[in-house]
Amino acid sequence: MEELKKFARYFNPYKTQIILGVLFILFGMIFNLLVPYLIGMAIDDLSKEITWDTVVYYPLVILGVSLCGGIFLFWQRRLLIDTSRHIEFDMRQSFYNALIDQPLEYFQNNRVGDLMARATNDLAAIRQIVGPMILYSFQAVFALAVVLPIMLSISVKLTLFLLIPLPLVSLTVKFLGQQIHVRFEKIQEFFSGITARAQENLTGARVIRAYAQENSEIEEFEKLNIEYAKKNISLVKFAAAMRPLLFFFIGISFVIIVAVGVPMAVRGEITAGEFTAFVLYLQRMIWYLIALGYVVNLYQRGTASLKRFNAILETEPTIKDSPDARQQPKIKGKIEFRNLNFAYDGTPVLKDINLTIEPGQTVAFVGKTGSGKSTLVSLVPRLMNAPENTVLIDNIPVRKFPLEQLRRSVGFVQQETFLFSNTLESNIRFGIKEHLQENGAKTAKLLEEKTNSNIKEIQPISAAPLLRGEITVEKAAAIAGMTDDIRGFPNGYKQLVGERGITLSGGQKQRTAIARAVMRNPRILILDDSLSAVDTLTEEKILQGLREVRTNRTTLIVSHRISTIKDADLICVMHEGKIIERGTHEELLELNGEYADLYQRQLLEEEIEATD
Repeated sequence: MEELKKFARYFNPYKTQIILGVLFILFGMIFNLLVPYLIGMAIDDLSKEITWDTVVYYPLVILGVSLCGGIFLFWQRRLLIDTSRHIEFDMRQSFYNALIDQPLEYFQNNRVGDLMARATNDLAAIRQIVGPMILYSFQAVFALAVVLPIMLSISVKLTLFLLIPLPLVSLTVKFLGQQIHVRFEKIQEFFSGITARAQENLTGARVIRAYAQENSEIEEFEKLNIEYAKKNISLVKFAAAMRPLLFFFIGISFVIIVAVGVPMAVRGEITAGEFTAFVLYLQRMIWYLIALGYVVNLYQRGTASLKRFNAILETEPTIKDSPDARQQPKIKGKIEFRNLNFAYDGTPVLKDINLTIEPGQTVAFVGKTGSGKSTLVSLVPRLMNAPENTVLIDNIPVRKFPLEQLRRSVGFVQQETFLFSNTLESNIRFGIKEHLQENGAKTAKLLEEKTNSNIKEIQPISAAPLLRGEITVEKAAAIAGMTDDIRGFPNGYKQLVGERGITLSGGQKQRTAIARAVMRNPRILILDDSLSAVDTLTEEKILQGLREVRTNRTTLIVSHRISTIKDADLICVMHEGKIIERGTHEELLELNGEYADLYQRQLLEEEIEATD
């Protein structure tokens, strides 16, 4: 019940449609249940005297009543089934919003395949609660509420005999309903595992082929698929058993009615028309009791999925706007790390970091793998949360900036490059206001016109105005050293890059990501080991282009290559989470410490490569 209470909030915008739908169910049931009564009257009247008026009157009345019932049936289904689709729309939007707000570590702890299963399979099961379940539930309740009094008015004795098998019906529904719920919940969890496995295999197709593991993965997936089929068959056995058992127990009612009712009609205790009407009402009631069994099935499946769905919505993002976050003045680019200590799950990663970076300054971080470089720069746009008042921008703690304002002022090229399955131009323009408006318009066109005013038109995400000196797609590509590559593509900037940029090389993906960051014209530019996949010649071209971009903006560069960072205004050498050396390239060489050692080793590696 707790899950349904949380689910009820989605009904609020559609109260009018649901109430009208329920009223139409009631009116439809009244007309539908008039038919047996009219048939009984017709039999009794025609058994007394057959006249032309009687022969014409009753069929026309029954036809008219059936037509009215059909009209109300159409509108109840139209309102309730449509509403179920609208609520599904709202829930999918809530689900997406909840996921998009989660920090990076959330997706490290939850498999994408599992999340996709909840967004598709589980949501479809939940939708059944809104449409068919409400429809059949109220039909059954209204039918029983109307039919039982009518049957009692015909014969109390027959009606009491009719109730004999009902306890067996209730026990059947209760037992099988519980079994369906438990099994469906396990099936949904297992389906999530299959979806996750398929997603990983498709994403890692290159690795699977490189290690010749195609047959092995096919066999493993087949095992999962067989197990999934077995679990579904187990569920089907219980779901399939419900309807025959209900038919059987209710069929006992027919046997009792015939055994008791026919002698009563013969003795004249009830008329032939009343007996016929009673039997027809019993048929109606049987159908609705069967529908009630179907409702139990839908309810158990839906609540099992609702539990998994709500688990996502109830997960509070660990990184969100603080209560005291306010729109701040335009960011200038001063960054300060003040007595910063940071840990992952209790393991210290950064220790006693004190560093001030002035606006427009280029600062580089170098050091061994695991020294905390990437973690440090990730704290600036709050991809991870630093302790209070330890990371500041323009003398304001980063937590006091709205995330939207903060991140729109930062261009971040991460170590792991991600490109969308779209054109090269769209990937470069990602995050720019005009690009978002264009994509929003395309998305809106794909949605059919909604007749329900409660579904709002999808609005494109607003973006902050670009800084002075707007950068074009071509300019951004040139700065990233992509111009020659793009000329070689058959479709130029319209070249599709495939999922995750699979059609591009590692270096091309990195350069596209750099162009994307540059295109935003950010006040703070962060390059986290973003030139590791390019050769030294291409690196020099990119660095030359970036020198112009770095003017008047704060730039943070993380790299293992000395050649990438030697022109920085300040170089910080990190070791085990601490800054152990800082200065310009020349100053650090004079120290003859960690940086000088790293520089000498890289020079030696370059000489060895040159002689090979």
